[in-house]
Amino acid sequence: MLHLISLPVLQPEIIERIAAGDDVLLQHNLVWLAKQGHSDNARLLELLRRPCGVYVMQDMLTACGMAPDGILPGVSIIDYSGLVELTVKNPVIHTWC
Repeated sequence: MLHLISLPVLQPEIIERIAAGDDVLLQHNLVWLAKQGHSDNARLLELLRRPCGVYVMQDMLTACGMAPDGILPGVSIIDYSGLVELTVKNPVIHTWC
């Protein structure tokens, strides 16, 4: 399953619903969670400890003025073709907004 998350905060209840093998795309304000040293890194690190893919879009990083080298290890940066690949890989998509 692909989880598209665009909430203001990554809530523990959402983390609990993400299963092993799922993919997660952090969108909008949640892109900041991927920045090393962010105050909510602990929640994202909890998600990264699971065997699932965590992604952010390159254009959202650019819009936020974030450099790719400042992203937490384990978070993958993708473009729109990468997003298409995730949607093909995951026939079930859940949007959290």
